[in-house]
Amino acid sequence: MKCAVIDIGSNSMRLTVYETTAEHFTILFKEKIMAGLASYVENGALSQDGIACAIHGLLEFRSVLQSLSIEKTAVFATASLRNVKNTNQAVVAISSSTGFPVEVLSGEEEARLGYAGAMLEFPIPEGIFLDIGGASTEVAPFQDGELLSAASFPLGSLKLYRESVKKILPSKKAIKEMEQRMEEICSQAPAPQAKANFLCVGGTARAALRLIRRKDGLSRDCRTFTAAALEDLYRCLAEGDRAAIDLILKTTPERIHTILPGLVIFQRLSRHFQAETFTVSHYGVREGYVCQRIQKIM
Repeated sequence: MKCAVIDIGSNSMRLTVYETTAEHFTILFKEKIMAGLASYVENGALSQDGIACAIHGLLEFRSVLQSLSIEKTAVFATASLRNVKNTNQAVVAISSSTGFPVEVLSGEEEARLGYAGAMLEFPIPEGIFLDIGGASTEVAPFQDGELLSAASFPLGSLKLYRESVKKILPSKKAIKEMEQRMEEICSQAPAPQAKANFLCVGGTARAALRLIRRKDGLSRDCRTFTAAALEDLYRCLAEGDRAAIDLILKTTPERIHTILPGLVIFQRLSRHFQAETFTVSHYGVREGYVCQRIQKIM
């Protein structure tokens, strides 16, 4: 059976088409729209322009799905609609305009589905699952294939950028402000028990991996990097000089404004949990949704 999953995120909207059986799935097609919905939050609510942006993105995806003759589509939203005051109003408007029912995942559901997706690719026995999104960050320690807890914090790369940065790249003062903001978040995170290996999903982790590959001359097949490599990348980009800008533009230009805020979150959590290594999965919340929600009813 062919089916599609659409993820309405705070930074990007993503469409993935799968061929599924009761036990396996194959990714057939992917498309992404950098909608930046977190930029449309005003006084805690998603603005009418933001709602219209989400509708426009879904209508573009609907045209693609019609051309591919895909009839079964699941649509969910994460912090983009979860962390605003007008969630119900926005969901009704988006659903009525597009014909797609929209499910809003809780922070814990997002963490559990993201973890389930990542474990399909990397069944690591223990560590910490991490997903840094545009407007939220999910952290979940796990052991023996089970989550021990799941926490979601209402701060992500795009939200931190909007709160602290006045230009495209943050000033030294803005970096300090972002680091202080993350210290507050880390004080609410689970206490570290021992040095940890991280299993990561999300745009910030994927971008960090690409940047480290290019900067350190690593293979394109490399999917793991060390905490030391993350610290070195963070120091490099925090300089904000021509070399840092060139590295971003050559590697992940669509994230030139959000990559350093995302790395502030990444680096501070790395230090808090005494991280040793980070493994980045291509799978995440959408694949977790397929295996936990779609395949279970086939």
